[in-house]
Amino acid sequence: MRPDYLRPTILIFTSIIIGAVAWSGHVLLLPVALGFPVLWSVTRTRSVAALVSAGYFLAASRGLPQGVAAFYASDLWPGLLLWLCASLSFVAVHAVLWTKNTSVRPFRYLLAAAVMAIPPFGITGWAHPITAAGVLFPEWGWRGLGFMTAGLAGLVTRRWPAVAITLGGFWLWSAAIWTDPKLPEGWRGVDLEMGASLGREAGLQRQRDLNATVHDAASNGARFVVLPESALGFWTPTVQRLWKENLSESGLTVVAGAVVVDSHGYDNVLVLTDQEGGRLLYRERMPVPGSMWQPWRSLSGTSGGARAQFFANSVVAVGAGRTAPLICYEQLIVWPVLESMLHDPDFVVAVGNGWWTEGTSIVAIQRAATTAWAKLFAKPLVLSFNT
Repeated sequence: MRPDYLRPTILIFTSIIIGAVAWSGHVLLLPVALGFPVLWSVTRTRSVAALVSAGYFLAASRGLPQGVAAFYASDLWPGLLLWLCASLSFVAVHAVLWTKNTSVRPFRYLLAAAVMAIPPFGITGWAHPITAAGVLFPEWGWRGLGFMTAGLAGLVTRRWPAVAITLGGFWLWSAAIWTDPKLPEGWRGVDLEMGASLGREAGLQRQRDLNATVHDAASNGARFVVLPESALGFWTPTVQRLWKENLSESGLTVVAGAVVVDSHGYDNVLVLTDQEGGRLLYRERMPVPGSMWQPWRSLSGTSGGARAQFFANSVVAVGAGRTAPLICYEQLIVWPVLESMLHDPDFVVAVGNGWWTEGTSIVAIQRAATTAWAKLFAKPLVLSFNT
């Protein structure tokens, strides 16, 4: 191998390792992602910067092809195509904003980070290194996010070794004292193992089984119980009445995933139900692009697909508290949680239905990212997933 090929090969291979390790689903490994801006900055050509970006992103999202194949009960090709298409925005942004000019490089990288954090590019802004802020600066809130931003800028300068050593010190300190976010008082999140049947098998017996699960979860004194995404299936007046009757005189409040359908499409939602009845609590701001959110349908005059609410209902009231809800895909990107934190909620509720991710680390990554954000802002956290 010629020497001038060796350096790019090492950088690309290292970026793949960084993406795979940082996004393995272990929250304390998230700071490994900070190696990506260093590699991006030390590349000598735009093409190598693009390949380094591709290596990092594709490794971080490596579970997507297998997950898509399971979701659609097909072979790997549709998943591979979606995997590659999703990487294009990340690679394009980092390639276009790469520069040889060391004096402006920090501003270029911060611009790339900002672009990948907010729509439209932020819609596929997975694996964002800034997620590690919750590990390096737990409970520092917006101040910690500011320090993380400054650290990212420092990592793309010539002084990156000193910056990396400093951030590494914070990482070691945090790992030594780390504790997961607490549950809010009186709350309980339920994890289910019902596979693809959850939300699809909506018969009376399934609703009764879920109700029994809720009462079992409340046996330790919980007053609020959270069920995963899509748990109740279609939210209809019949389902609403059934849960009202089942919760009669129990004093329990259930927050659960469901789907609301009309002639134009559907909303992926959280509903709240108790002995007084039920109401729609939250509409998902960012459904999964492609498989759920299909904006091209409206352009072509056809109906269907999930609606994206974007910046709506970022904080909702439950009981005497205010919660930041995050459904599934919203846990993988940056702007939904930051938008919610602008309103200073009392706690975070994160749900998902990850039956299709079996054999991948996607659900573990969702849990890790949400845990990091809750820890950064010192917010109690309720998690509920189906696998």
